[in-house]
Order: sequence, then structure tokens, then C-alpha cells
Amino acid sequence: MSAGEGKAGEVVPTPDDANDLRGYYFRALIRSPLTLVLVLGLSLLTGVALAAAIGPAVGGAAFVVAVLIGLAIVFALADARAADAFFAVYADVNGYVLGERSSLPAATPLLRKGDDRYAERTLTGQLAPGIDGVLALYTYEEETTDSDGNRQTSYYRYTVGLVEVPESVEHVPELYCQRKFGFRALEGLEDVFRRSKERVKLESEALDDRYEIFVGERQDPIWLRRLFAPTFIVWLTAAAPKKFAFELVNGSLCCYVSGHKENAAELDSVATATGSVAQRLREEAEQTSPRESGGEPTSPA
Repeated sequence: MSAGEGKAGEVVPTPDDANDLRGYYFRALIRSPLTLVLVLGLSLLTGVALAAAIGPAVGGAAFVVAVLIGLAIVFALADARAADAFFAVYADVNGYVLGERSSLPAATPLLRKGDDRYAERTLTGQLAPGIDGVLALYTYEEETTDSDGNRQTSYYRYTVGLVEVPESVEHVPELYCQRKFGFRALEGLEDVFRRSKERVKLESEALDDRYEIFVGERQDPIWLRRLFAPTFIVWLTAAAPKKFAFELVNGSLCCYVSGHKENAAELDSVATATGSVAQRLREEAEQTSPRESGGEPTSPA
């Protein structure tokens, strides 16, 4: 963390992640006369009222609990301010346009999931040299009802990189490179339920151990194998971010990792990885025409 000048010559650290300035903002808030008045004043009123109504012991305990609750609220405010400051600095340093909560285009399966979906923050700009796109902290929600009729909401969070690659549409309309879960013995059964998708097997055990690859029906297998050149496979298996995956539908590329990444190194990693996949798709699309890749698309063997 580097540092800058704050008010009255105070040294303000430059954040590398969303938590770096949490202590700084907490100290600033807790020193504020307004904060002291609100926290201590309301806690004292609560303690006195309960002491008069129930007894001194209860009043004293209530005062302590109220102070702790007040401090927790101040901490939450400091945490939010620290995150805002980090993303503002990160956007400025990298030339991104910072956006707050917004919707994302429902272009791929991940971006269509859930009962509600949104980006909590967006960073729009050049993700890698020559690759413009969007980094987003994406969340989708699923609502369920238990046997007692109580509604519960589950939140699923991802950091996504979005890039448009229209050059890829005529060569690979649909491509899904997903992290592998479950057992190989169940692959055949799983494929029965993916009637509109075809599983792709490439000659790489390392790739097969980490990813499941699917394409739309009648995908040209020759072009696909050109896309997954040895250098791209090595990158996917050895250099891509942890739990990295991507989806490509009609030229819309969505690369993602689990969780909201809130530090510079991890955000850089997702941006670079998204750029790498987009660049690989563009390179192969520019080098190959439908005629060169084998004429009319055929189903992979």
C-alpha cells in the first residue's frame, strides 16, 4: 500500500484491496463528535430507560450491548467507505469507468440464472491490450420456500469479465468451458440431459481433469481443435485464475471465477484472463474461414 496526503497533512494509504482503508475510516468515524454523541447518547438513554423500568443491572447490560451495536454499525460504515475508496482508486489507476449496481445483459447461461440478478459494481474499459470490456461483481439470487412456508434467499456471487467477440459467431456460436465437478462415470448420464449440447474431448489429460467443454450441435471439430491449440491448453491448465471458466454465446464472452474479488491482484487476474480468451478467439477467427475449417459444420467425433 502506498500513501497520499489527506486532510490537514494526514497520510492516507492508497488501497490495494477493499479492506485496506477499513481501519482508517473506522478511526475517522469514531473520532467524529457526531458519532460519539449518537453512539454514547443513544446507549445511555437505552441504559437509563431500562434501569428505571427493570433495574440497574439490566440497564448496565443494555448500555454495554447498545455501545457494541453502535460500534458494529460504525464498523460496517467504515467497511463500505473503504470498499468505495478502493474501487475508485482501482478504476482511476486502470482507466476504467466505475459503475454502481446495475443489470448485465442476459447473454449467457450464467447471466440468466436466478430469480434476480445484478452487478454490484462494474469497471468498464480496456481489460487487456486491444480488448475492451467490463469487469463486474455479479450476483444472482434464488428464492426458495421451506416446508413451513418461510421464504429464503440464496446469493451466488461471481467476478465476471465480459467482452464482445463477434468474429467468433460463424465459427463457434456456442462454447462452454466449465470447471469439472462430480465423477467421470456420470458424464454419460449428464450428457443425456444436455440434448442441445455436445461434450468435447480433446487430447489433453490435464485439460480433461480440470474442465468440461461443451459446444452447440453441429460444431466444426477441426476449427475447435485449432482453437484449443497446445499453448491455449497449457494456459488454461497452468496459468488461468483458480476456478476460472468461460461461456461464449453468439459472440458474447463471459469469463468468471467464484466470489467477489476485491483486491487489485485478483481483479487484474480476471481482466487478463478474459483478455486472453477473447484474443485467442479473435486470432483463430481471423486466421480461419468456414471453407478452410472443413466446409459446412459437422458434429465432432
